[in-house]
Amino acid sequence: MTTFLNYQDKWLEQRNGIHTAREINQQPRLWRELGMILEQQFDDVNAFLSPLTSRSDLRIILTGAGTSAFVGDAAVPFIQAGLNFQVESIPTTDLVSNPEQYLDSSRPTLLVSYARSGNSPESVAAVELVDQFIDESYHLFLTCNSEGALSHFAQDASHAYCMLMPEGTNDKSFAMTSSFSCMLMATLTLLSGDMPKLWRSQIDVTAQLCEDKLSQWSEAIKQLATEPYERLIVLGSGGFSGLAREASLKSLELSAGKVMTTFDSSLGFRHGPKFTINDKALVIQFFSSDEYTRLYDTDLYNEISKDQLALRHIALSESAINGEGAFELGHLGLGDAWLCFPYILFCQMLAFEKSLQLGFGPDNPCPTGEVNRVVQGVTIYTHKK
Repeated sequence: MTTFLNYQDKWLEQRNGIHTAREINQQPRLWRELGMILEQQFDDVNAFLSPLTSRSDLRIILTGAGTSAFVGDAAVPFIQAGLNFQVESIPTTDLVSNPEQYLDSSRPTLLVSYARSGNSPESVAAVELVDQFIDESYHLFLTCNSEGALSHFAQDASHAYCMLMPEGTNDKSFAMTSSFSCMLMATLTLLSGDMPKLWRSQIDVTAQLCEDKLSQWSEAIKQLATEPYERLIVLGSGGFSGLAREASLKSLELSAGKVMTTFDSSLGFRHGPKFTINDKALVIQFFSSDEYTRLYDTDLYNEISKDQLALRHIALSESAINGEGAFELGHLGLGDAWLCFPYILFCQMLAFEKSLQLGFGPDNPCPTGEVNRVVQGVTIYTHKK
């Protein structure tokens, strides 16, 4: 009998949760497979990227819609520090509706497109608009579907390169889980400037940690999901603010909106959004491993704990915290970028457990079809430049 997230597959099938559970559970294995893909394709992708990343006038736009957009939100702060050119995260949903506000025809631009299916109408339209507006445009597709429109585009375009994520990342469930983490990991490695041997070491350490946490956290997260929270607030600094956005979306999606969610940075939260804390709120903080940034995370943690307004207050941290709701990982020493993976794993597991607790089928929490796995109802209009 196969088990995922400590549930037997038959039990999960009966509750319409088999795909989500499998796709959360499989991530450490897929990350190791991604490491092999990165090594195998290093020469080819390096030949495509190196002439671009050696240019100081290059502009890189990380783009996608929904969860795919949040890959870029999480990645930019971590990769920008080591680069001498501009990197931005701009969703396809903004690029498509307002191309003239975001695209600069005079700047050579690499559009990094994230896509689970590669068929979302905004994903395809963003590529076409960038080629239409920008004199010197290039495309890197990180996608999970070899049969998607983006993958087919790259086969015939000399200015595009497509890297497919490992088999199994084209999630069958409604919510993106393994697709998100693999595309984020690919970004952090490809645009970090590090060599493949270092990638494999970082990936292996991270995968082993998360494999351990899948079982170690299981019962505690299940108990946390039984708490009667109606709001989820996820907080983090720098790239963790973007990661918090994805974490909050997972709970919103898998609860079909029954748990309303928000996210913010540690410093930004006090500027109004702190009003969202009440006795129906669960607050989760992502702690930085950076000594300086951690001071701000700790101040907010102590303040929220002292206020005693939240139903529950949880901290995820690499090192020890004095608090009842602390989940400590132990010292990885890889930096904040690699903490993204155990942090998002925790929130995916919580969203899954809360969905079950509320009586939803996590694989499709909206069976009536108002919200769909691949977005529907979008009309793309021709821009007359």
